[in-house]
Amino acid sequence: MKIAFLGPEASFTQLTTTQLFPNEELIPKANILDCFLAVQNNEADKAVVPLENSIEGTVSMTLDYLYQTPEIKIEAEAVMPIAHHLMIHPSQENETEMEKIYSHPQALAQSFHFLNQKYPNVPKQDFASTAAAAKRVSENPDRKIAAVANKFAANLYGLKIIDENIHDFEQNHTRFIVISKSEASFESDLNSSGKKTGLLITLPQDHAGGLHQVLSVFAWRNMNLSKIESRTLKTKLGNYFFFVTVVGDWNNVLYVNSIDELRAIGADVKFLGNYKEFLLEG
Repeated sequence: MKIAFLGPEASFTQLTTTQLFPNEELIPKANILDCFLAVQNNEADKAVVPLENSIEGTVSMTLDYLYQTPEIKIEAEAVMPIAHHLMIHPSQENETEMEKIYSHPQALAQSFHFLNQKYPNVPKQDFASTAAAAKRVSENPDRKIAAVANKFAANLYGLKIIDENIHDFEQNHTRFIVISKSEASFESDLNSSGKKTGLLITLPQDHAGGLHQVLSVFAWRNMNLSKIESRTLKTKLGNYFFFVTVVGDWNNVLYVNSIDELRAIGADVKFLGNYKEFLLEG
């Protein structure tokens, strides 16, 4: 089985993918879109991408591609604790004179206060992933640049960590999802915290009380929503779709019928799957 993931090697997504699929062929991809395309074009059976961080919130690109690729479902969620470190090439002796700090925008945001306080005058530049940033530093020993990444990346690329655990909040976790064209839930012996269901809902034509009407479908059925988030449809201001997660199994007939009721009131609904959430080691 081939599993695509947001690479390169030593990214947090790869660490997640390795725990979920220890015996499968892993294929690194340069960005989240390439992960979706790998599944869509049958280059990979599944893919692992980040969905949400406890500090910075939802990865909007992942939500957008879930909406734009109707054949792709969610098989599982996996939550991993995240630790960020600042690293430089070992050939650089003066740790205070840096010209630039590279990392994934989420990692830079999660370490914003530390970096702003200790390195206020050093430009920070977005990179495709934390591991790619570490790789860039390793390939440029003569440049005074640094990367925010994990210890696995530092070891893999031979970098020197100059500041450990620079994330601004101790409880830093990222939620990843396993995507595929299958509607089956991914099974594993890993520790699971339960099941949930993902839905993408586009409201009926804009009118007063439209969102309330949609939420009422869940309310009278006592369906516990653990998340509801809006994303722009990119058509015009005020047009959104909603990502909703419902806690628990989807075998209750009232739950199943909720989709029919949503469609009956004019909402467009994409069922992403009923899947387990796994808890991983950092």
